[in-house]
Order: sequence, then C-alpha cells, then structure tokens
Amino acid sequence: MNPEFNDVPLIKNSEKNRFELKTDDYVTLIDYKERNNKIWLIHTEAPEELKGRGTATAIVEKTLAYLEDNNYKLIPLCPFVVTYLKRHTEWNRILDESVTPF
Repeated sequence: MNPEFNDVPLIKNSEKNRFELKTDDYVTLIDYKERNNKIWLIHTEAPEELKGRGTATAIVEKTLAYLEDNNYKLIPLCPFVVTYLKRHTEWNRILDESVTPF
C-alpha cells in the first residue's frame, strides 16, 4: 500500500453499505452486502481525480484487514478485489468456505 494511506482511517458506512477511504475531498469506496458474519464485496470505485495514486488498492487492503480483525468471512464479487486476491493468496484465509481459494 502506498504509505500516504497508512494513517487514513477506513470507514464502514453501514447506512450506505460501503467501506470508505477519504482522501483530499474525494471518497474511494467498496460497496458491500453483509449477513451472518459474511461480507460480499460487490464493487470498488475510485474517483477519476485519484486514479494512479493507489487508493483502490489501499481500500482493498484496509477492508481485508478489517474483515479479518472482525472475524468476517469474505465472498468477493468485485473484479478488482478478485484480481487483488489472485495476487495476494495469503488472504485466502478469510474466504468463506463456499469460495474456491485463489
């Protein structure tokens, strides 16, 4: 993760069902659905103004750490998250049993 995001807090916005990472005046987000200690990550979106700065990667890394720290099981539906997981198979440890490991 780009070190510039180390101290930027991850926000779990339960009202909008999304994780948020606020940078400057912009929000990078991951939409999610949650049920019975499982979280489906549906869509990752970074503002055009932040493209190339690594905000999408930062929010994925922070979200995965949040899921692990809070004992959630992951069901990845977002293509960006799936691509990240294929490159970082150490996160297979938080995948739900219904998901084939990468």
